[in-house]
Amino acid sequence: MIYCVLKSVVSLCVVLCLPPVSLSVASAATVQRPNVIFILADDLGWSDTTLYGRTKFHQTPNLQRLADRGMLFTRGYSASPLCSPTRSAILTGLSPARTGITTPSGHVAEEILAAKVGARAAPQHKAVMPVSVTRLKHEYRTLAESLRDAGYATGHFGKWHLGPEPYSALQQGFDTDLPHHPGPGPAGSYVAPWKFQDFTERVPGEHIEDRMAAEASAWIEQHQDQPFFLNYWAFSVHAPFNAKAELVEKHRRRVDPNDQQRCPTYAAMLDSFDHAVGTILETLDRLQLSDRTIIVFTSDNGGNMYNEVDGTTPTSNRPLRGGKATLFEGGTRVPTVVVWPGLTVPGSRSDVPVQSEDYYPTLLDGLGLSAAEGQQFDGSSFLPALRGEVPERAPLFQYFPHNPGVPDWLPPAVSVHRGDWKLIRIFHGGDDGAHRLLLFDLANDLGEQHNLAAEQPQLAAELDGLIEQFLQRTQAVAPIPNPAFDPQQYDPTLEGKSQPKRQKAARQQTAAAGLSEDAVILQGWKPRGCVAEVNQGVLQLRGTGREPFLGFAPGRLDGRAVLRVRLRCSGGSGKLQWLASPTAGPFPESAAAKFSVKAGDWVELKLPVNSPADTAGILRLFVPAQDDLVEIDWLELANSGKTRRWDFDAGERP
Repeated sequence: MIYCVLKSVVSLCVVLCLPPVSLSVASAATVQRPNVIFILADDLGWSDTTLYGRTKFHQTPNLQRLADRGMLFTRGYSASPLCSPTRSAILTGLSPARTGITTPSGHVAEEILAAKVGARAAPQHKAVMPVSVTRLKHEYRTLAESLRDAGYATGHFGKWHLGPEPYSALQQGFDTDLPHHPGPGPAGSYVAPWKFQDFTERVPGEHIEDRMAAEASAWIEQHQDQPFFLNYWAFSVHAPFNAKAELVEKHRRRVDPNDQQRCPTYAAMLDSFDHAVGTILETLDRLQLSDRTIIVFTSDNGGNMYNEVDGTTPTSNRPLRGGKATLFEGGTRVPTVVVWPGLTVPGSRSDVPVQSEDYYPTLLDGLGLSAAEGQQFDGSSFLPALRGEVPERAPLFQYFPHNPGVPDWLPPAVSVHRGDWKLIRIFHGGDDGAHRLLLFDLANDLGEQHNLAAEQPQLAAELDGLIEQFLQRTQAVAPIPNPAFDPQQYDPTLEGKSQPKRQKAARQQTAAAGLSEDAVILQGWKPRGCVAEVNQGVLQLRGTGREPFLGFAPGRLDGRAVLRVRLRCSGGSGKLQWLASPTAGPFPESAAAKFSVKAGDWVELKLPVNSPADTAGILRLFVPAQDDLVEIDWLELANSGKTRRWDFDAGERP
C-alpha cells in the first residue's frame, strides 16, 4: 500500500469526515492515515487533574493543553478498578469478564490462561472468588496487530503488565518495546538508579518518565514519514511513591492542610507525568504532525486512596466514592480526552459514557479499517460522540469478582451503567445465597450514598437482568456461593473498612485476651506498613507504607537462629532485622540479613538471625511489598535445636 503525506490541513479534515468506507478507499489510493497515540496513566483518578475543576493542588497544564485541542469526556470509565484488566480491554476491545484477566497478575510466575472457579474461601466470606488469568493470550487480535497490518509502525513505551515473554508487547503487535519490563511499576524507583533488566539511566538521577518521553519522541521522529501507533503507557502515578526532590519541595510549600489532596510526593509524580505529555505534544508540533495525529488519553483505574505517603493518602477522589480496587465511581471513573483533528471540536466536552473496550472499535471505525473475520468486541464505536452528537449509548459493564480489602471495598461484584442509573450486583451477598443489589441515581447522587434498590425493585431487577445477559454473553467465570460460609463469623459492619475482614470468633478471642486481631489471625506475626490477609492458606501482603514488614517476638534466641521463608513476589529486596526491644532500635544495618528475589516462582530463603546469644528480642522481616502483592507460604524459625513453623492453612505447629 502506497501512502503519501497530505499537503494541507483542510484536505485532511475532509478525508477524516468521510464515512469510514470512503476513508478506507481514499487512503488506500491517495492518503496517509492519521497517526495514533494512546497515552495511559496508571492509577490517575478523575479528580486528580485540572480537567474537571476538582483540584487546586495538582498542576496539569499539559493535560489541559491536550483537552483544549480535542474533546473532554466527563464520563470516561475504565473496564476495571485495577490495571491489567483495563489494559487487556484497551488492546482487545473485550471485557475482562471474557478474557478472564480480572486481577493485576501479569507479572506473577504462574501462567494461567483460563479463568477457573476458586477452590475455597474463608468462612466469613459469602462467595468464592474465581482465579484470574495471568497472561494476555495470543488468540486475541490486539489493536497493535490491526494497525500494524494496516501499515502502521507500532511502538510501546512504559508499563505493560500483561505478561512477560512470550506474552510481552513484542509478541502482541508492537515492533518496539521499552523498557521491556513485565512488572507492575517502575523497577525500584522513578528516579535512577533503576533496576530494569538491560535498561539503564543515561544520566545520574534520571526520571523514568523523562526518559520514556524522550525515547517516544525520538521514535516519533524516526517514523514521521509513515503512519505510526505509539502506545505511551506511563508508569506514573503508581507506587513506589517517589519523585524528583525539587518537585516534592515545590509542592510541599503549596500544601493546604484543609485540602484532601495534600500529598506533595504524589503532586510531584503527577508533575513529571504532565511534563512527559508536554514533551510528546511539543514533538508533534515541532515535526508538524499534530494536525494528522489522533491522541487518546485516559487512566487504567481510579485514584489510589489507601496507601500512606507523606502522612496522608496519595490522593482523594472526592466527590466520588471509593477509589482504586473498588467498583464505586472513584474506582472506575477516569479522566478521558480524545483529540481527533477534523473530527473533534477543540475545547469541546461530551457527557456520553465511554469505556476502555470502546477505543479499539472506535479507532477502526474512524480509520476505515475492518475487524478481522470472526473478531468480536464487547465495546462499541463512539465515533458519533466525537462528532458532537449524543447517540443512544449501550449499557457499560464492569466486572470485578474480588474483595481486596481497601477503603470502600465491596465483596466480589459486577456493575452496569445505563444512562444515569448504576446497579452493582454483589455476588451471593444477600440471604440464602441470593445476590445483593445496590442501585444509585448518579445524576442526583454522584457520591453513591443512597441505595435505591428497595425503593425501585422493578428497575433494579431490570438492570440485574442486563448483568445476567452480560455474564452469559461473555461466558464469565463468576463467583460461586461459599460452601464453608459460617454466619457466626460474618460481620457486615466490616464491609468497606480499610482493614481486611476478620473472623468474628478471632475478634472475640483477642478482645478477651487483650491481644490484637493479627496476633491470632497471623499467629503472632504483626504486619506494619502493610495490609495482611490469609487467603487459601497463603499469607498475602500489600504495602501501605514505605518499608512494610512483619514483626514477631520469638523469645530467647541462641545466637545461631535461622528464619526460613517460602515466598513469591514481583521481585525486589528485603531484609531480616533483629531488635533487642521495641524501643532499643535495630542492630547496625550491616548486621541485617539482606536478600533479593526476582520475579518468578516460589523461592525459599534461609536468613540468619544476627542476635547475641541468650537474648530476647523482636524480628522484623521487611518484604518488597510496596503496593505489589507478596505471598508467603510458610515461615520456619530454627532456634536452640527446635523448629517453630507457621503454615497459614494449618496453624502454627510446634
